Formats: sequence, structure tokens, C-alpha cells
Amino acid sequence: MQDRNEKPDNLKEDKLGIKIISNINPYISADIQQKLLQPRRLTSYFIVLIDGGSITYNLDLQDITLTDGHLLFAMPNQVFIPPTKTANLKYFKVLFDENTLALLPQQFPFLVNPLNSQTLIFDNTTRTRVRKVFEILNQIHQIDEPPTDIEIILAYLNTLLAELNSAYFKNKEPINILNSNLSKFIEFKLMVETQLTEQPPVNAIAEKLALTTNSLYRIVKEYAGVSPKDFFTNRLIIEAQRKLQYSTLSVKELAYELGFNDPDYFSRFFKKCTGKSVNEFLKTRRDSSG
Repeated sequence: MQDRNEKPDNLKEDKLGIKIISNINPYISADIQQKLLQPRRLTSYFIVLIDGGSITYNLDLQDITLTDGHLLFAMPNQVFIPPTKTANLKYFKVLFDENTLALLPQQFPFLVNPLNSQTLIFDNTTRTRVRKVFEILNQIHQIDEPPTDIEIILAYLNTLLAELNSAYFKNKEPINILNSNLSKFIEFKLMVETQLTEQPPVNAIAEKLALTTNSLYRIVKEYAGVSPKDFFTNRLIIEAQRKLQYSTLSVKELAYELGFNDPDYFSRFFKKCTGKSVNEFLKTRRDSSG
């Protein structure tokens, strides 16, 4: 699988690194569509709201079916396989990069997915507001001439993410998204992402977070449902599967890239965690892809 970052000519993109797409805009040509339907590693945040119909995305090798009123968000580095367009599908999509996110006046914890749920289902009132923001973003990004000021685009993107952040944490305990335990879990999750291939011991992570090992265990168990060690292991296996799907690395090269000094140990570790050897995993992926 190759890295595919081509941008279709008929999809406008401004210097913010943000794209807004909907069924209102002309659908991309068949040749470009075929390129974009290949598995690829996301380089930006991706959000799609289904406003009518049903469609199935594949994210990190898992199928996710969305229907009317469902929203899916995905993060950079996730392996993403877009579906072909289905009949009578209505949707809004927005993609933006880290540089654009850094320009917003606040942070949005939902984007690191602390509750391990990348889909949202809105009540009617919230859906109406979210849809309206998507409509406005689509209008100012695709239609307005002369181009709208960057500050206005950022303001509406900020409003959209605020709505999604609130919906993500709605009816979750604690409701206050600035709760110290949740903040620590987000810090933990970010540390896992940045130090994944270093594979630091749990006690070293707890020390960097100014927590005891028991406190870290309790917090991670509360939000992820697993121990810190299992969380790290699960994330490492996901990254191994991403790279196997995404790259042409040998097992030996992959093991070293993920921080394993012994490729044979990595192979045993992979089979223990997934129930399949690396070769069996690759064969399964090839078979399922055609």
C-alpha cells in the first residue's frame, strides 16, 4: 500500500489545511475515486456526518457502519479505507491538520478519544445545530467569493468541535471534562502515543505523570477498561497491524521499528496478542481485500 496524499483538483483547500466536502459538491471522477479508495494512513483529522442513507468505513481494520444522524471522527496515523459512495447518501465531511487545530482558542479532549468510541449519535436538537455548522462551513469554503476570512472559518470549526466535544462526553461520568482523572488519562494516552516504540515501563510512565502506579492503574481502568500495561500492549499491536497493512517492511524491520530488539520475540508477541502469526495476518488481510 502506498502513501496517498494526492488532492483532487476539484476539492478546494486553503492554506489552513482544511477541506470541507458534502454530497452537494460534484463527486470526484472515477479515476481519482479509485486512487482514494485504497487503504492509507491518515495525515489529518477526519470527521464525517451522515445526513441520510447508510455507509460502512474501515478504520484500523475494523468496519464501522454509519446511518442517518451518525458521526465518525478519525485521527492522524489511523489506517483508513474509504468506502465507495452509496446511492442516495447525504453527508458532510471536514478534514483539518494539526497546524489548523493549533490555531483554535481551546483544546478538544475528544480528539484523542479517551473513551475509545469514535462514533457519535446525536439527539435531534444537537444534530440540527451540528448540521447547520457543517452547512455554513461547506458554504464558506466551497461557494463564497471572494474567499471568507480565515478567522471566520476557524470560528465555525471551533464551534463544530465544541459541539462534538460536548456530545462525546455527554452522559459520561464525570460530566466535567476538565476532571483531573480524565486529564491524567489524556496525558497518559498522549504519552503512549509519543513513546510507543520506546516501550517504557508502567512505573516510569506513572512517575512522569506524578502518579503512583496504583493511581495510574485505577485511572486507566476507569476510562479504558484495561490496565496500563494492557492498554500499551493493545496500542502497540494496533500500530503493528497498521504498519503491516500500510508498509512493505519485513518482520525483522517492523520489529526493530516498534522497539523490539529480538524479531523472534516480536513474532511470538504478535501471535500471542492476536491469535495469528504475522504471515497468517497478512494472508487474512489479502483474502479479505479481494
